[in-house]
This record gives sequence, C-alpha cells and structure tokens, in this order.
Amino acid sequence: MGTTFSILFSSSRTTTTTSTTSASSKPSLGDLPESCVASVLVYLDPPEICKLALLNRAFRGASSADFVWESKLPPNYSSVIHRVSDHVDDDDDFPEYLCKRDIYSRLCCPKSFDGGSKKVWLDKSSGKFCLSISSNGLAITGIDDRRYWSRLQTEESRFCSVAYLQQIWWFEVDGEVEFPFPAGTYSLFFRLQLGRTSKKFGRRVCNTEHVHGWDLKPVRFQLSTSDGQKAATQCYINEPGRWIYYHVGDFTVVDPQTPTTVKFSMTQIDCTHTKGGLCVDSVFVYPSEFKDWLKLF
Repeated sequence: MGTTFSILFSSSRTTTTTSTTSASSKPSLGDLPESCVASVLVYLDPPEICKLALLNRAFRGASSADFVWESKLPPNYSSVIHRVSDHVDDDDDFPEYLCKRDIYSRLCCPKSFDGGSKKVWLDKSSGKFCLSISSNGLAITGIDDRRYWSRLQTEESRFCSVAYLQQIWWFEVDGEVEFPFPAGTYSLFFRLQLGRTSKKFGRRVCNTEHVHGWDLKPVRFQLSTSDGQKAATQCYINEPGRWIYYHVGDFTVVDPQTPTTVKFSMTQIDCTHTKGGLCVDSVFVYPSEFKDWLKLF
C-alpha cells in the first residue's frame, strides 16, 4: 500500500509539472512579431494605438512604426509643414530626423503662421485637419475707430483677444486664407457672441448693455474658393451670453497639392438701424463631419 501511494504521489507530481510546463509554453501577445502587430495597428485610431502601446514590448515597438503613423497623417503633410514652418519660431520644430509618430504629435499642437493671426492643427483622435483665423487676421470695417470697436483680452478665445462692437451702422467683416488643405470636405464657421463676458467673484457674467439691432435684419454669410465653389446663408443673431459657431458653408478640396484660397464674409449693411454688442472671436475651418459636434457648444 505504501508503494502504491508513493507511485500515485509521484505520478500526480509529474502530471502537475507537465501541466505547468505546458501552460507556460503557450504563446502570448508578447510573442507576436512586431511587424504583425503593426499591420493590425494601422487600422486603429491614434488614441487606440497609444493605449495598446502600453501592453508590452512588442506592441510598444510596433506602435512606433513609421508606416503606422504615416497612414494617420494627411497625404500632403509635408506641404502643411512647409507652410507653417514659414513662421520664424517654427524653423526648428520639424527637424529632418523626426519619425512619423513625432511629426503627428507635433502637428496635433496648434501651429501659428501668417504673423500669428492663424493657427493650424490635426485633431488628435481622427488626424483631420483644422484651421482658425483670429479677429486680428480679419478685415473689419471701422476696427480702428474706438467709437465703434475695441479689442478685449479674454481667456475664452484661442487667440486670447476678440473684437468687440459697441455700435455701428455698416457692419462688414471679410477674410481670406490660402492653404494646402488636405483632400476632403470642409465647413467654415464664424465664432460669435452677443454681449461681453467678464469674471465677477470668480463667476462668468455677460454684459448685454450694448446688444441691439440684430433681431431686425438677418446677417449674411458668404464664402468662395479659388476653384469656383460658392456658398451663402443668412440668419438672425439672437442668443446672447454664449459663443456660437455660425455655419457659413462647405467647400471640397480635390487636389491637395495645389493651395486653395478661401474668401469669406459676414455682413449686415442695412443702414436703417444701428447694431451693437457683438464679440467677433475667430473663423474656423473644420472637417464637415464635425458640424454636429460644434452644435453642442
């Protein structure tokens, strides 16, 4: 009986050892070749790639592959880099040795150009191209006359300042931008607010003292492109106290190698009444699929 027990115990121990060895020899995610992992990562969005890079060494190495991140960059990203690098402060921002992942990362940070009046960046999640133009980069009728307009410093603007209209008869804002837009469809918006905001006891307050005239006639928005596309719309501005993106129109870029010039305007030139109390922050160019997202603001 003792012999039998000893044999059973020995057999049991051998089986357990064999089972453990077998379990430890099973392949795991860490055994996948980096090239195979990278071939999968190329189909994922940038945030998903960054999360998976934390799994193990294989995923971390694969997440740095140039072909993975090049698929996330706009096809004409070199033209975009050349355009924003014309700004003196950005000369060393894109050295030649940068890998595609680092280029993507830097393009996701807003880059100023045209004297700091414009900014361009990639949306971190989608890699889509975005652009904004400050009120300083717009041609505003009467902007130099302090009886009508003033510049306000504010934390609520990407450019830290807005143009504030106190009162005027002839309202006209024009702008233009030339840029190597990546292929796709874009929407142009004016970011406006009725009333001027400030902080009081740490709380946001909006002064609507000068708001008048916008409910009598609609504002007309227009855009046109260098390849003949046009759009126009009009609407009343009647929601004081919050920033609103007013949709001007859409345009499509087919040839990303040729810079596209976009001209746009916002007018209310009916001189039968004055209008005032409006903050003009900036103009935005976003991928058209972002339109529903902007409605949440």
